[in-house]
Amino acid sequence: MQENLYCGFFGAFAAGYCDPLGRRGTLALGSAFFIVGGVLQTAAEAISMLYVGRLIAGFGIGILVEIVPQFQAEIAHASVRGIVTSLQQTMLGIGALCATWVGYGCFTRWEDTGNSAQWRIPLALQLVPAIGLLSCIYLFPESPRWLIDHGRHEEGLTTLARLHSNGDISNAYVQAEYEIILSQIADEHENSAKTYAELFKNKANTRRIIIACACQASTQLTGVSAIQYYSPAIFAQIGISAEKALLYQGINSIIGEFAQFTFFFLIDRVGRRPLQIGGNLACAVAFIIGAALLAVYPPDTVNTAAHWAFIVASTWVFNFCFCASGTMSWIIPAEIFNTATRVKGISIATMIAFAFNTLIGQVTPIALENIGWKFYIVFIICDVTNALFFYLFLPETKGVTLEEMNDLFTNSPLLVVGSKWQPSPEVDVNRLAEKKDGLMEIENLDAKAVPVKVEV
Repeated sequence: MQENLYCGFFGAFAAGYCDPLGRRGTLALGSAFFIVGGVLQTAAEAISMLYVGRLIAGFGIGILVEIVPQFQAEIAHASVRGIVTSLQQTMLGIGALCATWVGYGCFTRWEDTGNSAQWRIPLALQLVPAIGLLSCIYLFPESPRWLIDHGRHEEGLTTLARLHSNGDISNAYVQAEYEIILSQIADEHENSAKTYAELFKNKANTRRIIIACACQASTQLTGVSAIQYYSPAIFAQIGISAEKALLYQGINSIIGEFAQFTFFFLIDRVGRRPLQIGGNLACAVAFIIGAALLAVYPPDTVNTAAHWAFIVASTWVFNFCFCASGTMSWIIPAEIFNTATRVKGISIATMIAFAFNTLIGQVTPIALENIGWKFYIVFIICDVTNALFFYLFLPETKGVTLEEMNDLFTNSPLLVVGSKWQPSPEVDVNRLAEKKDGLMEIENLDAKAVPVKVEV
């Protein structure tokens, strides 16, 4: 597990330098690495070959988890960007659901037989979506912002119209969006982040980096990695067999995906802040219940009802609550940066995700062995402080266009509680589109006007 996380960190770092390839090219590169790694794992004849495969696949995953939400954010209309970008987490949930149940089926089918199909089939399964992505990626449109940023203006406008107005390049909204993108990119070329250090050269960028990294770090500090990686070991402490543990994980995956689809339709309705804050607080409550149950009824206690209550609270209820805030770790970093800083900004945030994931993965088994249920107090404190941080400092980005983000993070107050922000006229796409609509109507009226001959 850890080798995947280490290489994921470096894959995310490498993705920060893949901008010349384009969004589709970077997706193809990440998929290719993952496929090579997956093939080596599936065909492994020695543990060393399996490790090498995991290292290569982990590097590919690092690239993919950095570029996917970025690509989604850049092609989506502001009104549905939350839903589109949340597909990253939704698909992760579907993948986990499939992997868990296939793993459970293979475990029970070939238990104690020594048949390598027990682990080869689950490993081979991961190749299916990767091959599909690599095969189809060039059928997708390239990011219009990347095209415009690289001088392919006409192609960028055409793609923008294809995505936002069914191909009508004369659409007022598309024209307004195109003009603002052109204007901002021209300005950004003078101040683009050529190195990671340059991301911190102004307050607005630093503010965005802190929020993006906080989103990723806070997700890991909810305790989700501890539950995902070590729930079988935790279940074993209370006398649950390996087969039952896998079954309960499968049920947990179903609950998680149900929750994901529930919040999927709320992201662009209620906004990012309520889900981020409320999700963290709900996770804290779930852990309080789980920790209290373990404190009163230790694992060696013969109390089936208490153990069931622990499973429900600390895994199933927790997982449902986590889906409210977990999705934000992909949505918010992908949407808050401008074109010049987006690649490297998301890269840093993704590296933070892998770093904290690795940290939790390393510490959890040691902590559970030495302090048991008291380790959950760490996650309770983190969940509460996460919620407090986002309540104070996270501005609402629902409905804000990517080109308005600069204005939001430059002109809105650092302490966002009770503050109000309106986009400046020069970056307000809707206002500019209304003006263009009005001009078009006047032009149409002029064109339809019938000249009147006046006799004197």
